[in-house]
Amino acid sequence: MAQLWGGRFTKETEKKVYDFNASISFDQRLLRQDIEGSIAHSTMLAAQGIIEEAEKDQIISGLTGILTDVENGTLEITDKYEDVHSFVEANLIDRIGDAGKKLHTGRSRNDQVALDMRLYVRNEIQETENLVKVLLKELHSIMKDNLNTYMPGFTHMQKAQPVTFAHHIGAYMEMFKRDYTRLTDIYDRMNYCPLGAGALAGTTYPLDREMTASLLGFEGPTLNSMDSVSDRDYVIEYLSALSMIMMHLSRFSEEIITWNSNEYGFIELDDSYSTGSSIMPQKKNPDIAELVRGKTGRVYGALMSMLTTMKGIPLAYNKDMQEDKEVTFDAIDTVNSCIDLFTGMISTLTLRTDRMEKSTMMGFANATDAADYLVKHGVPFRDAHGIIGRLVLYCIDKNVSIDDLSLEELKSISPVFEEDIYEAISLKECIEKRNTIGAPGPLAMQKVIEANESFLASIK
Repeated sequence: MAQLWGGRFTKETEKKVYDFNASISFDQRLLRQDIEGSIAHSTMLAAQGIIEEAEKDQIISGLTGILTDVENGTLEITDKYEDVHSFVEANLIDRIGDAGKKLHTGRSRNDQVALDMRLYVRNEIQETENLVKVLLKELHSIMKDNLNTYMPGFTHMQKAQPVTFAHHIGAYMEMFKRDYTRLTDIYDRMNYCPLGAGALAGTTYPLDREMTASLLGFEGPTLNSMDSVSDRDYVIEYLSALSMIMMHLSRFSEEIITWNSNEYGFIELDDSYSTGSSIMPQKKNPDIAELVRGKTGRVYGALMSMLTTMKGIPLAYNKDMQEDKEVTFDAIDTVNSCIDLFTGMISTLTLRTDRMEKSTMMGFANATDAADYLVKHGVPFRDAHGIIGRLVLYCIDKNVSIDDLSLEELKSISPVFEEDIYEAISLKECIEKRNTIGAPGPLAMQKVIEANESFLASIK
């Protein structure tokens, strides 16, 4: 059992205690970050005269060799080591001797692991940003292609008013734009370097923390050594942002599942993003959407786990904080996979525009516009509301839409109706006259399309 401590102890650690305490099975994912941080640390130590230049060169050569050998499979990370840090240091000493023993000068495992996790999360935030950007581009493309694709808008899962598919998709565009900016906010807030904080109280060595931060691409060093080693806010913020992404994906997935059902038939999923039944040959199941919806709870669980872990921890570092890794790694893998698959699914689906338009016509989605017609002809709104309510009841009894009624039938409900009512309640008119910003009308939507193009052009 390779450990970085032991001089204080007179007994070997019980095997089951060692196994319970060890993190090598999951923190080996931080190998690249651990070596990157160690290279920066040794570079700074040499610049400060704490170690010799030749020793720094030996250390860097040894570290890069370890990384290369692990990545090409000639060096295996095993449970012989307590954690990734002991694996790197033990192998470095084996390779370069005493110079390797100087690497940990002015450094604790506390600030080392804080750095590794921060570097890892920083990289993963950028990966999630890239995936969200691809999704945003796909949503933007769908919007541009469907500015005149009519569909019912819903409240309470009931048809409410006519909209376009572009307008409906635009709601998700706004959600994922917010998700993207949340990720960039987290990145900016967490981009400070904890290395050099030591165990909790800094060090007596003349470290240049600004140099180390610069070498690693941080804005600067963290400003309190106790907070540096015990801060996991950035992990919780990232998990919160991931949870919101999953919530948005789950809402969208629920609609995909509904639209794909036989009862709606608004869309057809591509065969490459669907599965069949082992017993029912007619089935084509929306499994990707269902799994995205299901995995949302898994990501929420990671967030709640971290909030619960951190809520009772006194300053500074405590072993509880080792629990930050497994749940975070799993949440990141889950969300990034879901975004990627969801983007592929929506990019390949087929719209049944005829079904969407027919559904809009049969759901009295133009009832509000009929009421507005009466208001514009001098009927008080509350009276107009009651008149159209009676009109809808008449249509339900006849099993027809408002558009199907003759002018004589309309006048029997209200003499205010004239021939121009048919144009006023047509889908085209209902949508095209709604042009306040944020509405589905073509003038309003064109402004949104331009705003989205500017947003996409501005993000990294």
